Order: sequence, then structure tokens, then C-alpha cells
Amino acid sequence: MYRTMLTSAGAALALIATVATAPAQMADAPLVPMMDHYETKTIENDIVEVATAAGTFNTLLAAATAADLVDALKSEGPLTVFAPTDEAFAKLPAGTVETLLKPENKEKLQAVLLYHVVEGKVTAEEVVKLTSAKTLEGDSVDISVKNGKVYVDNAQVIAADVEASNGVIHVIDAVILPSMD
Repeated sequence: MYRTMLTSAGAALALIATVATAPAQMADAPLVPMMDHYETKTIENDIVEVATAAGTFNTLLAAATAADLVDALKSEGPLTVFAPTDEAFAKLPAGTVETLLKPENKEKLQAVLLYHVVEGKVTAEEVVKLTSAKTLEGDSVDISVKNGKVYVDNAQVIAADVEASNGVIHVIDAVILPSMD
């Protein structure tokens, strides 16, 4: 249950971030293809509905619920979410998700999730042209292309351009964390 809440929060954070303008140094980088199991028949579903249907973002969705960010992810948007999978959350040190899901850590959880969200719909074609993007949390994520693979901070984009009615989801293989100063 806690893992599901954290998954939701991560998605919400990714969707709320704002894109920073950056040089087009990565314009020729290859795009990451969208994986079939993330595709949807239509884009009538919002980010939360698309993530729920995929079945691989239970922790993110649970986290978004615990952080009271589900409504933000269901908003008109548009938003871009760098969404960690359940497997990505499982890579965190033992107890991390459970600790973040505690009511007394709601602000930290919100910060983590909002760090995964960028304002506006930023497609893969646009992402590879950026070196950073400002998140809804307030800090910027670093964006790079290494050996033909796109990275957001140290997380690899494993599926791109998963369409939703209120934005786009880029699936990442790790949870990214803002500085917690």
C-alpha cells in the first residue's frame, strides 16, 4: 500500500515540473521508443488513468495519493511526468518508501514527487534538445544523452511519449531525488 502511494506521488511530481530553456546540444540524439505495454488506445485518459492502466506505477500512484497530488496530476495541464516504475522504487534503500509515506513526511514526499514533474507537454523530441528542465518542485533536473540513451539526472528513460489527455509520461528506471537542504 505504501509503495503504491509513493508511485502515485512520483508521477504527480514529474507532471508538475516546468521546462527550462536550454541549448539544443542534443538535437541529433536518438529517441527512446515507446514500449507497447504503455500505449493507450486513445488519449482521453489523464496521466493518473494512463499510469493506473499500465499497471507498473502502483507505488508512484500510492505516493501521489499520500501526498495529496492526484488532483494535480488529473488537472488540465499540460504536464510532463518522468515516472519511475514499481521496479525503480524497489531499488531505493529498504524503508525509504515507507518512511516517505508517513503523514509527518508529507512535505518531503511532495517534494520528491514534484521533482518528477515538468510544466507543459515536453515530448521526447524536445527533451533530447534540453540539458535541464525546471521541475514543479523548483529545482531543475539534468538531462543528457549518453551512448544513445536519454537520462534525467541518473535515471534512464526506458519508454517515451506515453500520451495522456493532460500531458505526457516518460518512463524512467530510477527514482530521482531533489536536494533536501
